[in-house]
Amino acid sequence: MSTVPEITPAEARQRLTHGALLIDIRDAHERASGMAEGALGIARGDLQAEPAAHLPVLDREVVLICQSGKRSMEAAVVLAGLGYTRVASVHGGTTAWRAADLPLVQPLQSDAERDFNERYSRHLLLPQVGVDGQRTLLASRVLVLGAGGLGAPAGFYLAAAGVGHLRIADDDVVERSNLHRQILHTDASVGTPKVLSARDRLLALNPHLDVEAIQVRVTSDTIDALLDGVDVVLDGSDNFPLRYLLNDACIQHRIPLVYGAVERFTGQVSVFDAGRQRGQAPCYRCLFPEPPPPEFAPNCSEAGVLGVLPGMVGLLQATEVLKMLLGMGEPLVGRLLSFDALGMRFRETRLRPDPACPLCAPGKAFPGYIDYAAFCSGP
Repeated sequence: MSTVPEITPAEARQRLTHGALLIDIRDAHERASGMAEGALGIARGDLQAEPAAHLPVLDREVVLICQSGKRSMEAAVVLAGLGYTRVASVHGGTTAWRAADLPLVQPLQSDAERDFNERYSRHLLLPQVGVDGQRTLLASRVLVLGAGGLGAPAGFYLAAAGVGHLRIADDDVVERSNLHRQILHTDASVGTPKVLSARDRLLALNPHLDVEAIQVRVTSDTIDALLDGVDVVLDGSDNFPLRYLLNDACIQHRIPLVYGAVERFTGQVSVFDAGRQRGQAPCYRCLFPEPPPPEFAPNCSEAGVLGVLPGMVGLLQATEVLKMLLGMGEPLVGRLLSFDALGMRFRETRLRPDPACPLCAPGKAFPGYIDYAAFCSGP
C-alpha cells in the first residue's frame, strides 16, 4: 500500500498558502480548461523524466494534482521512490477542486492555442491521437470525390476532426431531391454548385481549415491534378466508370482509396491500397474485374435509397480515412464491410489480390487510362 498521503483540495490550498509547491501534472491541453489557482503546470512525463530539474530539493513540500487524482498519486509514488520525503496527492484532482468552488485560473494561451486545445480536446485525451496526432491531421490533405450522399457526412466529420486540407470535387448543383440524404446542403442551397455549398458549411463548422472547392467533371483528363499532393482519397462517386477511373489513378499515384457505395437499403465500405502494397492488398478491380450490367446496378436516382444509409456509410468511410492518416487500428484493407439496414446486420468478406489483375499485379506496368464509359457499358 502507498505511504503517499492523499489530501483534500481545501487542504492542498491551505498547504499552498504556507509555502508548499502545487504542481498540475496534466498535459498542457488539459490544463487549458482551468488550473487550480497557484499551481505550476508541469506535465507528468516531463516531471518524471527530469525530476531534479524541477524539484532540486528532496525535502521540499510538494503537492501533485491531475484531473481525478489517479495520475497524481502514481506520480507521487514515483517521486517518493526517488527520495522525495514530503510529497502528497490531491484526492479527486481538479474535478474535486472545481466542485469545492476553489479558485481556478486560465493559463496564458494565444487565440490559436486556445482554439486548438478546446476544439480538439476529446481527441487530445486519446493516447492514439494526442497533440502529435492532431497536428498530423491538421497537416493532412484528403480528396473527397463527390459532395453528395457519401461525401456530405464524411466531409462534415473530417472537417470536425481537423483534417487540415479538404479538396472537394464535384460538377453538380444542389437539387431539392438531394436534401433528404446530402446533409451538407440546405434548402437555400438549391441551384448552388455543391462544392461551394459544401465549402460554406464546412468552414462555418471549422473556419481554420483549407477547403478547396473544385467544380469539375472528374475524367481521365482531370484526375491526375485532383490527386496531386493528397494523402488519402474518399470515394463518394455514384457510378462505375468513375469508380474504375479512381481506382486506376490511385494505384498509379500510390494513394489509398476509401471506397463506399449504397443502394436502396444496403451499403459497402472497403479500403483499396494496392498502389502501395502490390501483391499484398487488392484493388477495386480485384473485387469487380468487370462491371455488372447497368440494369443490375442502378444508381440512387433510379432505384432510390433510404436517406440515413449514405450517412452511415459516409461515417464509416470518414473513420477509415482518419485511421489511415493517423496510422492506427486495422483499416479495411483486404476486407469488404457490407451493411443491411433493414436487418441491421454487418457482414465482412475477405478480399484477396488478383495475381492476374491488369492494374495491381506485381510488376504490371500502368496501362494508362481507358474509355471507362465504354468499358462499363458492355459489348
